[in-house]
Amino acid sequence: MKKTFPLEVADRQPGLVLDAVKHEIRKYLKRERRKPLPEGIDFWDFDCKVGPVAGEAVAKHPGDVEKAIEEAQQAGSAGVYVEILAKPGHRVKKAADEAPEAG
Repeated sequence: MKKTFPLEVADRQPGLVLDAVKHEIRKYLKRERRKPLPEGIDFWDFDCKVGPVAGEAVAKHPGDVEKAIEEAQQAGSAGVYVEILAKPGHRVKKAADEAPEAG
């Protein structure tokens, strides 16, 4: 998904516009996670970028995308560019010395 969302819409309250943007992003992530995994892949990972325009987008963790959109709205931006690209992910086993000790 590469899309520019307007944050200021006539006849709409700013809070409702923000909720609609967040809903669309959550819906997209959920849909992508439901896709069948190729063989040898553990999960779907996402590369995310958020910014006022495509050229100024900054890489974000998928969990921080909504917060970045809220910050853009609070900064007075008229719109926000969101880029979310799915990629295959592999789980990494923790080393024995990193495991929590029981007892």
